[in-house]
Amino acid sequence: MSARPQDLEVRLPDRPGALADLGQALGGRGVSLEGGGVFTHEGQAVAHYLVDDGPTALAAVVAARLGPAVVRDVAMTRLDQETPGQLGALARLLGDAGVNVRVQYSDHAGNLVLLAADEHTALCRDVLERWERG
Repeated sequence: MSARPQDLEVRLPDRPGALADLGQALGGRGVSLEGGGVFTHEGQAVAHYLVDDGPTALAAVVAARLGPAVVRDVAMTRLDQETPGQLGALARLLGDAGVNVRVQYSDHAGNLVLLAADEHTALCRDVLERWERG
C-alpha cells in the first residue's frame, strides 16, 4: 500500500459496460475508490479515482485489458465549505506559484484532491501547506 493516496487515471474504451468492467476489476482486487469520477471530453472517457493502493489498482486495470492507465501522486487539502471563493483563492495561489493543476475533484470525506503536472507536485504541496497555515 502506498504511503499516500494516489490518482488512478484510466482512458476507458468507448463502449457500454466499460465503467462496469473498471469497477469490477478494481473491486475484484480489493481496491476501494475514495473519490473521483469519469469525465468525457471530445468523445474520450477518462476516469480519475483516488485509491489507497495505486500499484494494485494499476495491475487490476492492466489485467482487465482496459484502456491506458497511470497512477500519479496527488496533493490534498480542505476548503472552508461555508466561505465562497475558496477554490478561486487557492487556485490563484497555485497559479501564481507556477503550479499547473491538471485535475481537481473531491474525495468522499470532502477533501480537495489536486493532480498537478508531475514536476509540480512537490511545489503544489508546499503551497497547500502555506494555505493550511493561513
